[in-house]
Amino acid sequence: MNPDNYNGPERREFRRLAYTKPLSYKICKQETVSKILEGYTSNVSPSGLLCNLNNRVNEGDILWLSFEKDILNICAELEKRSLIYQNGILGKVARIDDKVDGSFDVGVCFITREEKNISNIYPETYFLKARFEREKK
Repeated sequence: MNPDNYNGPERREFRRLAYTKPLSYKICKQETVSKILEGYTSNVSPSGLLCNLNNRVNEGDILWLSFEKDILNICAELEKRSLIYQNGILGKVARIDDKVDGSFDVGVCFITREEKNISNIYPETYFLKARFEREKK
């Protein structure tokens, strides 16, 4: 469904803020966590963001996202709700749309501190933590 053609009631809990800025991210998997990838944010809300990435990710992937969150009006809400690690926010890929230019519009839902099944996130974020600790040495 094309969101531009949707005429039904708004179902989002939070309003989206148009915000196009550079974004760095890592895919929290053992084979990819050492690679810092680049993209752009498109819009952001306290519960997630839409970004444009050149590298394919999969629905359900856990991403470590680093962007200029300190200048956002919703920063305080992000800090209260989100799981923040190494100055980045952890999020889960909710949807992927292929674009004509070969890039991908990726919807990411921020992982919150209140996640009911946060233990399932541990195996994927473990690799991220281990990599950061090795880089410090």
